[in-house]
Amino acid sequence: MLTKTLSNFPSPLNLPHQLHRNLFTSSNVHHRPYPPKLSLIKCSRATTTNSDPPNSQTHLPVSGPEPDGTGAAAPTPGQLFLEQHQSKVASKLVLAANKKKRKKKEKQSWSILNSVASCYGCGAPLQTQEVDSPGYVDPDTYELKKKHHQLRTILCGRCQLLSHGHMITAVGGHGGYTGGKQFITAEQLRDKLSHLRHEKALIVKLVDIVDFNGSFLSRVRELTGANPIILVVTKIDLLPKGTDLNCVGDWVVEGTMKKKLNVLSVHLTSSKSLVGIAGVVAEIQKEKKGRDVYILGSANVGKSAFINAVLKMMGEKDPAAAAAQKYKPIQSAVPGTTLGPIQIDAFFGGGKLFDTPGVHLHHRQAAVIHSDDLPVLAPRSRLKGLSLPNPQALHPNNKESISSSHGLEGSSIFWGGLVRVDVLKVLPGTRLTFYGPKALQIHVVPTEEADEFYEKEVGVLLTPPTGKERAENWAGLGTERQLRLRFDDIERPACDVAISGLGWIAVEPASRDFNIADSNVKPPSYELNLNVHVPKPVEIFVRPPMPVGKAGSEWYQYREITELEEETRPKWYY
Repeated sequence: MLTKTLSNFPSPLNLPHQLHRNLFTSSNVHHRPYPPKLSLIKCSRATTTNSDPPNSQTHLPVSGPEPDGTGAAAPTPGQLFLEQHQSKVASKLVLAANKKKRKKKEKQSWSILNSVASCYGCGAPLQTQEVDSPGYVDPDTYELKKKHHQLRTILCGRCQLLSHGHMITAVGGHGGYTGGKQFITAEQLRDKLSHLRHEKALIVKLVDIVDFNGSFLSRVRELTGANPIILVVTKIDLLPKGTDLNCVGDWVVEGTMKKKLNVLSVHLTSSKSLVGIAGVVAEIQKEKKGRDVYILGSANVGKSAFINAVLKMMGEKDPAAAAAQKYKPIQSAVPGTTLGPIQIDAFFGGGKLFDTPGVHLHHRQAAVIHSDDLPVLAPRSRLKGLSLPNPQALHPNNKESISSSHGLEGSSIFWGGLVRVDVLKVLPGTRLTFYGPKALQIHVVPTEEADEFYEKEVGVLLTPPTGKERAENWAGLGTERQLRLRFDDIERPACDVAISGLGWIAVEPASRDFNIADSNVKPPSYELNLNVHVPKPVEIFVRPPMPVGKAGSEWYQYREITELEEETRPKWYY
């Protein structure tokens, strides 16, 4: 029966020649996309039964094509790999296209911003409409300067007031300042620096030595990308008398290495005395290589003062820098003085110098106090640490208590109205030394009286905040951090407790006249317990002690470094 059925179909070999040719020509063959689908014909032996009709035919049972991806139609491992590879390539192309668009948009916004005429003192775009806003210029003056192509020689009204000592804030938002007028947010200022990661530039990053941790900008890579960095430490003239700058330089490099940044060198400087400025200028000239140079740092770290010092030093040999001194950025104690990038033609051989808006950080003390209290946070003269215990400060009405075997233990120390330190467990000879603005006074009371004392005296004895009116709106010391400080060497400080935006507290396990052998203290008790209270969201840093003063050079120990570290470790200069 099977043979009979199949014989009903003519063989291609028996077809006429023309029909046979047309049947297999490409015009009659339907091409299918790769991979081809296979149809299987299942053959079975045909049998005849008595129930079959006389002339019935038995047909082959044929199964339909199986679903895609199964059976013989399943893709091979090579096809799967190819599909995955093509998908990844397509995704990368889409991401690259989006990144290119974003980069182009940021560059366009930077070009537009840089092309607009701005105040040479603060970088704010010039305008003639809003008298109280940054960048305001009298309309007649603006038209006259515009006619003579001298718009870049204009100092706006706000900068003129700042130059005469007025405190005019302009930055609000997350990291901005309460009180005063707010014309721009901290986020908007940060966005003005976003183009840097796409530029080929040399970054000069400034850090305040008094607020080293709070002003360091640990996430600076989000702004600078892979560009090389020259780290400049400012205000070293404020360090206590007798400080060995070699020890401080090594201490700074040790802290910087932990950040894993592309730092070329470290420079300890003072814009006031010009210490270290010549070394920075030489490093900039060496590493610039035709690129633009951007001065970057947190708000009020001293960028404008540093630029003025650099221009003064460069102006002795470079005529371009000498000419640029006539229109240099304004200096002010107000954080957020610079509101836009300021282009300075300081290099005779090409490349520009840019002063940039300060990065405003929400975790610094300046972000939580009233704008009128900002001047008290800026030290004006050389720091002189105030050490406790102090017979005049600990318990004025009960001087005999300082001879107690517990020393500071059980006391609460207020650093103005911004910091409270509860001394829970210390050695009898433990000493705390406070380094920061002299305007912040220190008061010490028993811990059981601390809450009542703060509620009563905040805004009066404990300032800032200054005045009862501001104290009523004061959020208080909402952050408490418990510190358990262990130490191995009683002859050197255990650590520093740094308060972001203010200063630091050196924790010495025992004063020099304390003899641990005469006490009952055993090695397992080599631990100090403190509770530190600050306003939200101010940060508290526990760090290795900074070697300041004459004593710092005596106890500081240089770490032994390997040959590989010697090659990659940045050098420090002053």
